[in-house]
Amino acid sequence: MTFRLNRRTLLAGASLLAAPAIGRAQTAWPTKPIRIVVTFPPGGTSDIVARLVGQYLSEKVGQQVIVDNRAGAGGTLAADIVKKEAADGHTLLLANNAPFTISPTQFRQIPYDTVKDFTHIAYIGASAPGLFVQPSLGVKTLKEFIDKAKAQPGQIKYGSSGVGSIHHVLGEALKRRAGINVVHVPYRGTAPAIQDFKAGVLTCFYDLVAQNVPLLTANEAVCVAIAAPERISQAPQVPTFREQGVDLVLENWLGVSGPAGIPAPVVATMHTALSEVLALAPVKERLMSWGVEQKVMTSAAYAGFVAEQIQVWRPLIIEAGAQER
Repeated sequence: MTFRLNRRTLLAGASLLAAPAIGRAQTAWPTKPIRIVVTFPPGGTSDIVARLVGQYLSEKVGQQVIVDNRAGAGGTLAADIVKKEAADGHTLLLANNAPFTISPTQFRQIPYDTVKDFTHIAYIGASAPGLFVQPSLGVKTLKEFIDKAKAQPGQIKYGSSGVGSIHHVLGEALKRRAGINVVHVPYRGTAPAIQDFKAGVLTCFYDLVAQNVPLLTANEAVCVAIAAPERISQAPQVPTFREQGVDLVLENWLGVSGPAGIPAPVVATMHTALSEVLALAPVKERLMSWGVEQKVMTSAAYAGFVAEQIQVWRPLIIEAGAQER
C-alpha cells in the first residue's frame, strides 16, 4: 500500500506536533533568571524583603533571582518599568502602597493603571510605621512632640522615604490633625533619611518601627508613636497614635506583581511557589522580626485588595494635602 503526503498534509502534521511544545512554553515557569524590581533603594524594608524572598525562591525553582532597585517618583518609576516587560513571569515588582494605592491619588497623572496594567500575584504582609525623634529634642510622647512643634513652627524637619510614600502621607496627616508646622524632607528611601537623622540633619523621621528597634535599644532615637491598630511585639513600649488621641492607622503592605497578561497557569505556578517560600520557617521568622504581619491571599483576592486600597487611601492622601498641585 502506498501513502502519498502532499505539502498541506505535512504542514498540518507539523502544526499538530508543535502545538504541545507551544503550550508547554506558555505555561512553563521559570525558564530563565527572574528579576525582582524594587521601588526603593537598598536598605529599606521592600529591599530586604525582596532579597529574602528572592534567596529562597531561587533555591526552590532552580533559577537565579536578581534584585533590581529602581527608586524614584514614589515607586511609579519601578512600576512603569515592570508594566512594559514581557508578561512571562520573569520580571516582577516587589511593591507596597506607594505605586499602587498612593500614587493614583498623589499624582495628577501616572504612566499606568494600577488594576489593568498588572497581574497581582501574591500578597506578603503588612507592617506599621512610627514617628522617631532625636533624643535631644527632649520629648517622649506624642503630645510632647506636638507641643514642641507648635512652640517651634517651621523649625522641625522630618524625613520620609519619598514624596507619596506611606511615611510622607503619615507625616502630613499628623500635621493636619495636630495643627503643627513641620517641614517635610523627602529622600530616595528610608536608609539615607536615617543616615541624615544620625548626623543631626533631621529632627525626626518616619519609618517602620520593628526595623528600627536597634536605634531604640542604643538610645539613638525615641519612637513616640506607631501607626498600628495595636502595639507590636517587637517594640511593646511604643504606644499607638490612637492610644494618644490621634486616630491614625496606616500600615505598609507588601506584595508581588507582574505585567498584565501573564497566563493563568503561570500565575498559579508562581503563586504556589511564592506561598511555599513565604511559609518557610526561616522566612516567617525574619519577616516577623521586621514587623511584617503575614496574611495568605489568593491571587484574585490580592488583586481585589489592591483595587480596594486605592479607595481606602484616597481620603487620607487628600486630607494630608499630599496631592500634586
